[in-house]
Amino acid sequence: MSVKSNSEQGAISPMRTPLYFLKMMFVRLGVLPFLLFIAVIVFTMTSDNFLTGRNLLNVVRQSSYLTLVAVGQMFALLTGGFDLSVGTIIALTSVVGATAMAAASAAMPDSIGLAITIGVLAGLAAGAIIGSINGIGVAMLGVSPFMMTLGMSSVGFGVALYMTGGTPVYGMPVQFADIFGFGHLFGMPAPVFVGIILILTLYIVLNWTRLGRYFYAVGGNIKAAGLSGINTRLTLFLAYLFCGLVASISGILLTARLDTGEANIGTSMPLESIAACVIAGVSLRGGIGRLENVVLGALFIGLVQNGMNLARIESYLQIVVIGALLIIAVIADQARLRVMANMQD
Repeated sequence: MSVKSNSEQGAISPMRTPLYFLKMMFVRLGVLPFLLFIAVIVFTMTSDNFLTGRNLLNVVRQSSYLTLVAVGQMFALLTGGFDLSVGTIIALTSVVGATAMAAASAAMPDSIGLAITIGVLAGLAAGAIIGSINGIGVAMLGVSPFMMTLGMSSVGFGVALYMTGGTPVYGMPVQFADIFGFGHLFGMPAPVFVGIILILTLYIVLNWTRLGRYFYAVGGNIKAAGLSGINTRLTLFLAYLFCGLVASISGILLTARLDTGEANIGTSMPLESIAACVIAGVSLRGGIGRLENVVLGALFIGLVQNGMNLARIESYLQIVVIGALLIIAVIADQARLRVMANMQD
């Protein structure tokens, strides 16, 4: 029986092959780094303005709305569900917030700050109500997340159209758009600043609190989580409540950017937010995902959209690309689970 030398063993060891390192990167980070590398190469070749500092800052600003929605969507995905009503929450938040703000501004023309506060709180309340109803249906009544959030999406959209008759809502104070839509806070665009504060807060909740561990536990194995003493119903409810609240904050910022209340905004957010999460390695089965990766996933979606705009690709084809990315990410998620299972064996 011959014994191989150390040099011969090292030559065939998978630890020393590039394929091994690629596999480890895929297991740890998911498909996002590979897609990001391909996107940067392709769009850099198609446009000289793609990698400029001004364009990248524009990508960050435009992606801030999707980033917030994707971070909220992550809470639902962590528990093994998802929220298809986030687009409706944005629309209803926009309509309710703009209507309340315009009415308060007309009634109190000298109290602009109070009128803005009333409008913002009204919009956030609308998002919290939709999120709470979703949470009650999923956690308390046992309705599947797909049917519950799809139904609420239709209900909320109908309410928004009924309130506006399909026309934009005007009459908000000019200061609202000047500050939260086009203004800067501490040297950063207002949506980016608000997004950073909220993301840091939710990062602390997910990684440094008991509630954050509960979200992962419920998504990993809801029966085991219940046997461990975790209130699984409350955890599920809070996941959809957080998702609704974060989406409503994005709706407020989008309303400020548009300077009108719109019932038809946010229609692409369900697809894009789920795509951003899955591309970032959040498992559709629940219990797996990191918030910082979701932020990068949302920025990747914004980067792709920006690159396609610079390449003069039609908006209809852009929807096709986003859908294809979601399919690729789901396939990669399944492959990643198989690779992890093989490595454990």
